[in-house]
Amino acid sequence: MKNLKQSVVYQIYPRSFKDSNGDGFGDLRGVIEKLDYLQKLGVDYIWLTPFYISPQKDNGYDIADYYKIDPLFGEMADFEQLVEEARKRNIDIMLDMVFNHTSTEHEWFKKALQGEEKYKNFYILKEGKEGKEPTNWVSKFGGSAWAYREEFQEYYLHLFDVTQGDLNWGNPEVREEIYKVVNFWLEKGVKGFRLDVINLISKPEIFEDDTVGDGRRFYTDGPKIHEYLKELNENTFGKHDDVITVGEMSSTTIDHCVKYSNPEEKELSMVFNFHHLKVDYKNQDKWTLMDFDFHMLKDIFKTWQEGIQEGNGWSAVFWCNHDQPRIVSRFGNDTEYHHESAKMLATTVHMMRGTPYIYQGEEFGMPNPHFNSIEQYRDVESINYYHILKEQGVPEQEILEILKSKSRDNSRTPIPWNDEENAGFTTGTPWISLGDSAKEINVKNALEDPNSVFYFYQKLISLRKQYPIIAEGDFKMILENHDKVMAYTRTYENKMLIVLNNFYAEETKVKLPSNIIERVEHSDVLIGNYENTPSLSGEITLKPYQSIVYYVGLNH
Repeated sequence: MKNLKQSVVYQIYPRSFKDSNGDGFGDLRGVIEKLDYLQKLGVDYIWLTPFYISPQKDNGYDIADYYKIDPLFGEMADFEQLVEEARKRNIDIMLDMVFNHTSTEHEWFKKALQGEEKYKNFYILKEGKEGKEPTNWVSKFGGSAWAYREEFQEYYLHLFDVTQGDLNWGNPEVREEIYKVVNFWLEKGVKGFRLDVINLISKPEIFEDDTVGDGRRFYTDGPKIHEYLKELNENTFGKHDDVITVGEMSSTTIDHCVKYSNPEEKELSMVFNFHHLKVDYKNQDKWTLMDFDFHMLKDIFKTWQEGIQEGNGWSAVFWCNHDQPRIVSRFGNDTEYHHESAKMLATTVHMMRGTPYIYQGEEFGMPNPHFNSIEQYRDVESINYYHILKEQGVPEQEILEILKSKSRDNSRTPIPWNDEENAGFTTGTPWISLGDSAKEINVKNALEDPNSVFYFYQKLISLRKQYPIIAEGDFKMILENHDKVMAYTRTYENKMLIVLNNFYAEETKVKLPSNIIERVEHSDVLIGNYENTPSLSGEITLKPYQSIVYYVGLNH
């Protein structure tokens, strides 16, 4: 059985990973082709984003059938072979499950439209109020969270796209259907589940207007959320001691996340939260241009790392996923200091308390694609906001700059495997354009360069298994007021890691706290992103984007 705290999860967005049949879309056989590469990297789990039957209005997060594989990605035999081949390489499969909503193409929604009372109760239907929507809640994708259907003579709730109807978890029949889905995939040999926006499933009994916000305070970490998760655990994955789970938590709190992930609560293994990825939002608005707030980033990591630790919870630690821009372009420097900043950012999260997640391409420093026209974008959210911003009078060029920085498509371009045509991703036409750096920043070049970002990630993964302090140690933020450096310690059994990360393109000095330096008996450099690393002392000069991890023996 794998140790959760020593494990590393690799996220695959199948349509952009590897195309095996030349149709321009990545598929499950493409993943099988690249298992040796993932084994070389050293990851323990592959998390696959949804590959189920879907109209693809939200890139598969609008599921029309939880049991069937979309022909775009292959068939069940391909999935079964993937599980088998991955296991031969000591890699397990984690599936993405979307249980807050289904596609309006799902059989349940279609039966509801046909007037079947049982299935109408699978969704959240409400009468309008004074000729308008039941409440003023706003969809996460823009516009009202309610849509009227003539067949119902009512509105249905959709917190996301209009084609994604929210499920009524208050209905025990819905919950039973969800358990059947999870158990079906467990029987297929799946060893992990990532639960999409799972903390939104518990809606209030009374729906009312939000006079101060967009409605999220009424349904985020809702009234029965812990009850529902305990029941889900008990009826499905909780019966297996070798299955891990992670909940994607939208706009959540530390107290809830402790409860979600503390083993004694029997809910989930760990949680994702996204507060640290909103430090470049102006007034909480994603669709603006702004440099990231470094002190806010440090404060959030300190608060969450120390808070989850105090409550004996467990976090997923990460920078990237299919919804976030590439981190080397976002908080790093994807031109002059590409390698240095990519390695520094990797060190920052891989040395933290929590289970690290790597998103495809991150392990070799894949940057944003830098698209120049709206025609290159495929993401429904980005296209919606392009039109919303245009209606608000924002100039075209400014909108394109915002999308270049903030669009979810930044993370969804195909993996460049080599420097040949279409970067070895497909023999056909890719479903979305390749990034502008594919000829230089690709897997082939990374594997041929012993100092590449890839081998740095490989070493970080290996160190986590080798040194218990990385998996088990206590976290404490230090140098909290430093303007350029994020620094923290991990402590375990009279050993300490001192982790220093310079987030800027300028050299800077750090003065370590005397109460740490006085306790140092001996020290080694565990890993660093420059060839010459200064030995541990009271004052250290860090080069641009330099990261250093000192492994320290403490005196009593």
